[in-house]
Amino acid sequence: MAKKETTKKRLTLQEQADEILRIAEEYGVEQNFFFLTTFKRYQVQINILNSLEKKIKEDGALVTKEYVKGRENIYTHPAIGEYNKTATAANQTVTTLMKIVTTLRPENEADAGSDILAFLRGED
Repeated sequence: MAKKETTKKRLTLQEQADEILRIAEEYGVEQNFFFLTTFKRYQVQINILNSLEKKIKEDGALVTKEYVKGRENIYTHPAIGEYNKTATAANQTVTTLMKIVTTLRPENEADAGSDILAFLRGED
């Protein structure tokens, strides 16, 4: 089956962050302390993941350590473990963000989290 072509513009990470903030503003949570700190934490985690990914691509998945007497041992790049830990934490942070948005939404906005979910899915 042929891959369906889309004309949708790919957003940069900053544009995506701006869109999430815009949606949060629609639901009145953009100034909430918990939303702001959690969203900031998520952005930091994404930057860490990007740095780790770049380092892994530069160095490869395996690294060599040299011990006394010149013996070398091959190990998995330590950045891989840190990448996995940070990815897990970032996923948990997203879950927390969604809970904040849906919990703090105005009563008459029953589907407040759905706009962010739709955006994250790439839906219009």
